[in-house]
Amino acid sequence: MYPDDGFRELDRQGCVRLLAKSPVGRMVHTRQALPAILPVNFRLDEDGAVLPRTAGGSELVRAVDGVVVASEADEVDAATHSGWNVVVTGRAAVVTGPAEWERLSWAGLRSWAASPREVFVRIEAELVPGRELVGGRTTYGVDLSA
Repeated sequence: MYPDDGFRELDRQGCVRLLAKSPVGRMVHTRQALPAILPVNFRLDEDGAVLPRTAGGSELVRAVDGVVVASEADEVDAATHSGWNVVVTGRAAVVTGPAEWERLSWAGLRSWAASPREVFVRIEAELVPGRELVGGRTTYGVDLSA
């Protein structure tokens, strides 16, 4: 971040707190050597891992299993020019263990796009940077939001 750019860096605990209240984010992965971004609904696991649930046979699952991906969530208030952004980067893996799958199923997360075979993807929270835009847009004490 740059000094006086209007953003405040968030610590890991602050990032996790914000992610926990966000039901939807974006998963960033590589498709044909180019960045691809897809919306996903997710929840956080107890260890901070991001857990989207999606169609088991999807291109997304084939593309992310075993590779490093990013998951991003944010909240923006256009009226007050404020908000936050958190990115979790880490290795993704399809959850295959029966006990782990059952534990996650009991947590109630369902894919918003129904599929006959759904899977959980675990994204380990290796890097968790976040920032918050605070105070809206002002310059020299003059509110420019009006």
